[in-house]
Amino acid sequence: MSETVADSVLRRLREWGVRQVFAYPGDGINGLVAAFDTAGNDPRFVQSRHEEMSAFQAVGYAKFSGDVGVCMATSGPGAVHLLNGLYDAKLDHVPVVAIVGQTARSAMGGTFQQEIDLQALYKDVASEYVVEVNVSEQLPNALDRAIRIAKARRAPTAVIIPSDVQEEEYSPPRHEFKHVPSSDTGLSHSVSIPPEDEVARAADVINAGERLAILVGQGARNAAEEVRQVADITGAGVAKALLGMDVLPDDLEYVTGAIGLLGTRPSYELMRDCDTLLIVGSSFPYVQFLPELDQARAVEIDIDPAQIGMRYPTEVNLVGEAKGTLRALLAHLDRKDDRGWRESIESTVASWRETMTQQAMLDADPVNPMRVVHELSQRVPADAMITADSGSSTNWYARLLRFHGRMRGSLSGTLATMGPAVPYAIGAKFAHPDRPAIALVGDGAMQMNGMAELITIARYWRLWQDPRLVVCVFHNNDLNQVTWELRAMGGAPKFEQSQDIPDVSYAEFAEQLRFTSLSIEDPAELGDAWDTALAAPRPALLDVRCDPEVPPIPPHATFEQIKSTTEAVLRGEPNAWRMVTQGLKTKAQEFLPSR
Repeated sequence: MSETVADSVLRRLREWGVRQVFAYPGDGINGLVAAFDTAGNDPRFVQSRHEEMSAFQAVGYAKFSGDVGVCMATSGPGAVHLLNGLYDAKLDHVPVVAIVGQTARSAMGGTFQQEIDLQALYKDVASEYVVEVNVSEQLPNALDRAIRIAKARRAPTAVIIPSDVQEEEYSPPRHEFKHVPSSDTGLSHSVSIPPEDEVARAADVINAGERLAILVGQGARNAAEEVRQVADITGAGVAKALLGMDVLPDDLEYVTGAIGLLGTRPSYELMRDCDTLLIVGSSFPYVQFLPELDQARAVEIDIDPAQIGMRYPTEVNLVGEAKGTLRALLAHLDRKDDRGWRESIESTVASWRETMTQQAMLDADPVNPMRVVHELSQRVPADAMITADSGSSTNWYARLLRFHGRMRGSLSGTLATMGPAVPYAIGAKFAHPDRPAIALVGDGAMQMNGMAELITIARYWRLWQDPRLVVCVFHNNDLNQVTWELRAMGGAPKFEQSQDIPDVSYAEFAEQLRFTSLSIEDPAELGDAWDTALAAPRPALLDVRCDPEVPPIPPHATFEQIKSTTEAVLRGEPNAWRMVTQGLKTKAQEFLPSR
């Protein structure tokens, strides 16, 4: 039987080492779906419950594997549904390739069913490369370029293939005018390092300072050892952007944890008091959490010249790969003998950790959500992959989860979209089927799409060598992060019509899918529940009834901000006094002596 264009697509994906395609079927990709059958489902067609989830799964796979993720959808609505996940990939700089169907060429321009101008639709999200394949001879070059550009630029790309083209006999490009061939698969990476004189100039800035703060993002992940060496020589403290939470372990006494609105007080004070700043592989956007603009001399290292020097008035910008650039920088750094700055950082970090424990152990009604992550942190496996959703639960992920060993973690950093934690975890499990995954999800995100993707987990978990995928639901019947933002930023009480969500038993739903299912209303049961879930021989779900009135108080919160929130609460909240009391109890732990 002759090879079709669709057959050639799957063959080429196999040659690129693609082992699964996260997808949802539709008649705009019927030719491709048939080709999966002909190919013996190699690569594997991983069917989500919604195309947006397919895109998120591809993003999760790419984030946790470091390789390209591939998603696929039909024409029209399927292509539209991919967009949110693809924007997540774009904003977090993740390599994803979307293969999308289109109406037959003979119907184009005729307002045919499900006909959308996909090149226009994808022009922004896949701005690095989007192409429509209209003859089979285009295919190898188009698909190869999409994969290479996604890998090289760490961005989403898109290949659009009309339905009739998919079913045509494949004819490779020929050695003639206006044909474009391709080459063997693969992409070797060069290590770019800035010029020696610029590295020396950056070292001069760092050597001249007395109080160095280092901020690391996901771009520093391959340079963890070099970051440690710089911190050791200079006596610096290291703060982490949310996407760089797994760059350094939190058992290092000088690692101050997350930075920003969801971050820690030590990170806030590190930036407040430093005189020199080194940014490595981060595009952290919130300038108010960085030093005052005239306070610190600054150096930045980033592999992408388009991303460098745009968050802080840096004095030296080193465009290069983090590991190689830091190695070059280390040769020029002077060891700081005065360790006063480092000792003050370590003291602040130790005190903060005690504070977080005290806050987590405060009574709440019924369960303090901080304790959920605190108890997890005591027993999380050293090779676990953690995904977090967008919402108030993200605060507890950022502040209370202590990374160690080979742990990895990620979330929707720049887009901050709801709903990726469960599909990310699925993608992570396909990337590393021998490692446990844990998804931390608010009940709003769980109702949005997480419950549906439990069905996907139930379908595929037997493929994984390590069957453990634990979904923990912070169940408070409130869109809690927005509720607190309304109070703190808008000075408005909770608007129940927008913020309350229906009460659902996530445990009962998971039980129907044969998950190990636990419902927790007593905080004393949390530790045992985590132990049970992490030892289960199948996926597990923890349905934890959390107190919505435990406030995610920012580390820099002033008396005036707390006063504004309190006044907003007292103007119209049904549980006003309990909420104020809970907030005061939580904040007070920062000022009480350690117990």
